[in-house]
Amino acid sequence: MPRFFRCLPLGLLVVLAACGNRYEYSRASFNGPLQCAPYARERTGLKLSGSAASWWGQSAGRYAHTHTPRPGEVLVFRATSRVPSGHVSIVRRQVSDRTILVDHANWEPGRIDRAVPVTDVSARNDWTLVRVWWAPVHSLGKRAYPTYGFISSHDSDDAS
Repeated sequence: MPRFFRCLPLGLLVVLAACGNRYEYSRASFNGPLQCAPYARERTGLKLSGSAASWWGQSAGRYAHTHTPRPGEVLVFRATSRVPSGHVSIVRRQVSDRTILVDHANWEPGRIDRAVPVTDVSARNDWTLVRVWWAPVHSLGKRAYPTYGFISSHDSDDAS
């Protein structure tokens, strides 16, 4: 057998390994310069800081809290082992009783994603457990993420 054919399997393996999976992320890649909280703060005008998960407690008494999504409101994800600092997304629009479209930063590392589907999978239909679109699989992600609810960008005195 010619040498070329004996090396072909090894060559193919090297080529395939070099291609890599462009959707393989390390935990560290989520800690880059683009973060969800500063993005949401800039877009909504909410005067909140710190980790995304802390926004719910910080906003109590300052901004209205709700479990009904409205455009411009911020969906606050709880901290978990998968998202240790929590996450925040801005509601773009409601598609159905259980699906909204959001804009957010760094759900996929280093990206701003717009009009991303988020589906309520909570037992009480109160948006306390959601699944989020995951572009690498072109579908909702398999994991469900706990949330606190929505923060309105209006002061709590202004909310009806």
